[in-house]
Amino acid sequence: MTFSLNFTIEIDSDRQLVKSKIYGIWKKETAEEYHQEFAEAAKPLLKEKWAKLINLGNWKNSYPEINIIIGEHIRWCHQNNAVYSVYVVDNPVTKNQLKKMIAHSGLPNANKIFRTVAEAEIFLQQNGF
Repeated sequence: MTFSLNFTIEIDSDRQLVKSKIYGIWKKETAEEYHQEFAEAAKPLLKEKWAKLINLGNWKNSYPEINIIIGEHIRWCHQNNAVYSVYVVDNPVTKNQLKKMIAHSGLPNANKIFRTVAEAEIFLQQNGF
């Protein structure tokens, strides 16, 4: 498991799933660090189909420059065999910023947003993860 003050990254190899929890307000450097750590942690999964579950329950609306960086991160994930990017967010403000990041990825159909972890887990299990 990878841990920083702004995120955790956990690999569930049995489910081909990357789980992240995101915390606080992010700047450009935080988003770049997250992508680097995520890419390194996810290496064992990249040869097969995989998914990611991102819990944004403790994330705060962040600097706008991260929209492009995380949009590129989302694109990178799907170029490397991710099937779904599943997000849990119940705050309307942070949900709007998430939608902007997803728009920058150019892959709106591969991203799913749920209000609770339970709803997200049901979706993932129904889709083989």
